[in-house]
Amino acid sequence: MERTRPIIAILYDYDKTLCTQDMQNYGFIPSLGMAPEDFWRLANAFGWREKMDGILAYMYTMIVQCREKGIPFTRDTLRRHGRNIALFPGVADWFPRINRFGEDLGVSVEHYVISSGLREIIEGSAIAGCFKEIYASEFYYDGEGHPVWPKLAVNFTAKTQFVYRINKGVLDVSDDKTLNASMPDDSKRIPFTNMIYLGDGLSDVPCMKMMRSYGGQAIAVYQPLNRPGVEQLLRDGRVDYIFPADYREGTALEETMQDIIRRMAVTHRLEETSAGQLRAIGKKEER
Repeated sequence: MERTRPIIAILYDYDKTLCTQDMQNYGFIPSLGMAPEDFWRLANAFGWREKMDGILAYMYTMIVQCREKGIPFTRDTLRRHGRNIALFPGVADWFPRINRFGEDLGVSVEHYVISSGLREIIEGSAIAGCFKEIYASEFYYDGEGHPVWPKLAVNFTAKTQFVYRINKGVLDVSDDKTLNASMPDDSKRIPFTNMIYLGDGLSDVPCMKMMRSYGGQAIAVYQPLNRPGVEQLLRDGRVDYIFPADYREGTALEETMQDIIRRMAVTHRLEETSAGQLRAIGKKEER
């Protein structure tokens, strides 16, 4: 009996999920001669004062601060700042390990980022090539590589649209027509039941809620400082599991991820077996 090869998608927040703090804190903000808390206080105050979306407010503040201080600001400088990102233990080799585990079970594992941080900084990080797609806030650049307009702003609730894109296989953010077109569930590229979302806090709740509502899985990781908030997510039923942000081999996080992938693979095989038997019965009746 021929079986289709299932795809399992793991969706990640980035800041404080894969790396230890906001990605701008590692290189960009220090290049301004500012402490991270001062930059974020400035950006947040500007957003509140102007009643502006918080993501657009911080992107605008980045441009203004670089202009006022004469700091070069291009796509390439942002990518270079990505080299400074500090990943949690085990993240660097997490992706090939999980991929091999999936291969051994006969499934393909794909990894996606859905982040309110900056795509350009993520592209400069050591793990950029591990993702099938990176959905993150992004600038539009002129011919000299200078940012002139927000190309994409991914706020907390906007994150959910990218879950639908991954579900349908419509990965091009400019293609809204196909995304919004009616599509039978059995023709969607990756069912919600084959999705796992990893995040670290309240900003991930809309995506976590989608996972739990549609049959996927939601996991929150924590550092000591945000552990109480993550524990509250578990108490409130907003996530399925919580773990320390430790991606090394043999950790509880890895073992649980393997168990989830194993269960998804077995569920797919059982569904394929049932569907195959029904097809066989139908052909027998036709004869």
